[in-house]
Amino acid sequence: MTRSDFEQVDHREVDALIALLSVADNGNGCFSGANKLGGVGRVFGGQIIAQALIAAQNSVVEDRVPHSLHAYFTRPGAEGVEATYKVTRDYDGGSFSNRRVVALQNNKAILSLNASFQRPEVGLSHQAVMPQVPMPEALRSDAEIRSELRDRIPERYQEIFTRPRPFESRPVEPRNWLVGEKSTPHQNTWFRLAKPIDDDAAMHRAILAYATDMSLLSTGTLPHGLSWMQDNVFSTSLDHTIWFHKPCRVDEWLLYACQSPWTGGARSMNFGSIFTQDGELVASTAQEGLMREIK
Repeated sequence: MTRSDFEQVDHREVDALIALLSVADNGNGCFSGANKLGGVGRVFGGQIIAQALIAAQNSVVEDRVPHSLHAYFTRPGAEGVEATYKVTRDYDGGSFSNRRVVALQNNKAILSLNASFQRPEVGLSHQAVMPQVPMPEALRSDAEIRSELRDRIPERYQEIFTRPRPFESRPVEPRNWLVGEKSTPHQNTWFRLAKPIDDDAAMHRAILAYATDMSLLSTGTLPHGLSWMQDNVFSTSLDHTIWFHKPCRVDEWLLYACQSPWTGGARSMNFGSIFTQDGELVASTAQEGLMREIK
């Protein structure tokens, strides 16, 4: 893989993401997370999950890797406000370790997370089959699609809609944000970091955790023809679960296959599967979110 294989995007976004997800060890099980430079508004949930995961990872022995995490969002977080992560060591056994993490801003909890770590071992193996979709090389980039739509979307959304991102993404079923078309509650998207990074497995997992909060919740809006671009829906994550099955590199193409089997009671249920290009299932996700139609 060479840099020339990647789209010509602002690679500084990748460096900024790595810096953002890094945490500082303040001792006594407390860590502090970096702020998003220039950030305004509500903090992205994937950022808090990824920082909490790194804090938990830093509290276990080196040979244990996370196989699952379960998180609840308790309050909206704010960009530009430092987050503190308090890690509790619940259990250390012969094969597994468990950690609880509470993320706080201004001394108020915004997220609680439980993570389980396992010493790698060999066992029985089977997996789901990857959906039959075009490979990323055959698809248009999300950045290109957004750029073409910029002048047609409301001016107040143009900057956020087309701002540089640390990921390249190529949707299999490009979404029309401007027309309230109803579709089946499935969406498949290829994504990868916009430039290669080093081999730090913990950072690759943290970035994957960050990325799992992208596109998952929006899957539940598809059968209803709703879009935040049309100001006709309010949605926010209530909880988020990730199962890490195998190591993977986030600077290589990954397919995020999402589906929403149910909405009701102002909530939306969504599931995701993440595959490598050669069809290996590397992670599974689940998320329930608040989803209210704005009339």
